[in-house]
Amino acid sequence: MIVVFEKPSAWRRAATWLRAVDVPLLLGVLVLAAIGLLAMYSSGFDHGTRFVDHGRNMLLAGAVMLVVAQVPPERLMRLALPLYLLGVALLVAVLLFGVSRKGAQRWLDIGVVVQPSELLKVAVPLVLAWWFHVRAGRRPWLDFLLAFVLLGIPVAFIVRQPDLGTAVLVLATGLAVIFFAGLPWKLVVPPVLALVVAVLLLLAFEDRLCADGVKWLFLHDYQRQRVCTLLDPTRDPLGSGFNILQAMIAIGSGGLYGKGFMQGTQTHLAFIPERTTDFIFASFSEEFGLIGNLALISAFVFVLFRGFMIAAEAPTTFSRLLAASLTTMVFTYAFVNMAMVSGILPVVGIPLPFLSYGGTAMMTLGLAFGMLMSIARSRRLMPG
Repeated sequence: MIVVFEKPSAWRRAATWLRAVDVPLLLGVLVLAAIGLLAMYSSGFDHGTRFVDHGRNMLLAGAVMLVVAQVPPERLMRLALPLYLLGVALLVAVLLFGVSRKGAQRWLDIGVVVQPSELLKVAVPLVLAWWFHVRAGRRPWLDFLLAFVLLGIPVAFIVRQPDLGTAVLVLATGLAVIFFAGLPWKLVVPPVLALVVAVLLLLAFEDRLCADGVKWLFLHDYQRQRVCTLLDPTRDPLGSGFNILQAMIAIGSGGLYGKGFMQGTQTHLAFIPERTTDFIFASFSEEFGLIGNLALISAFVFVLFRGFMIAAEAPTTFSRLLAASLTTMVFTYAFVNMAMVSGILPVVGIPLPFLSYGGTAMMTLGLAFGMLMSIARSRRLMPG
């Protein structure tokens, strides 16, 4: 008997790939991508090929997302420790042989210039989710202690570069895994109270702490300046306070409905700094107003809600912790960027997902959403 295997058509092969896609999550991502392209076209129209490059980066990130969505969570778990060790090794290489730009040593030149800290945004939640999965039911206090060590090593290297924005993201995703793994509240409350006390003391003694020549423990002078500028941008309106003041003017001038697409004066007269990257939210707010911001925030809320739903329905400890931490990463991206541009948080150089220009950050988002879709697919494949 001769068995003939029929070669599947291109449509069938494509359908197999598309079955890995979580449709609600994909719809949310497509809405954010459309808003991002709209915002980039306006804010980057005179920045050479930024709009075209932004679209290309989105397509590449989409391809990465579809590929990673095919990878079962079990295989992702096997990659966790090797990726983490590779990331830490690259951070050590940056410390020893890194390329310096604008006073920061964050890059490696390996024929192409790469920023290894971006890898840790994904590697840290992967390795921590793997750690709590393999240590399930063992000695909790030791598990949490070693988890903090695994988190603290890359964060310390990234802060050393210095790159506070990436350090915040890596720290947030790592802490999310540790928290969702069951960190006792008695260990959560004291640091939160200490932070509240520190903020109150800063507000009470702002004039003394922000005076010229005063040094802050563990912070570089430019980081201290950013905090002081947040408290009072008018302290140096033409210097350190210029960026945040112009961004706040742009957001306020957008009003309820905005000035209209391509009509933002603060944007197109080049008053907004970094209007295609970190401060693109100010440009978007000026042209689309409060209504546009509500639409953008609603899209983010939908994506975050879907991400946490995937985490809640995940079949394993590893999948649950990974999905929750990746969703927290997207939340941290969006919240910190909008808050810093609005003058609520200090400027830390965190891009706004899908809107800000940047290929590396876009690839990180593609990886994150691909992993979320992989976890959602694994849940659908579970019997019963």
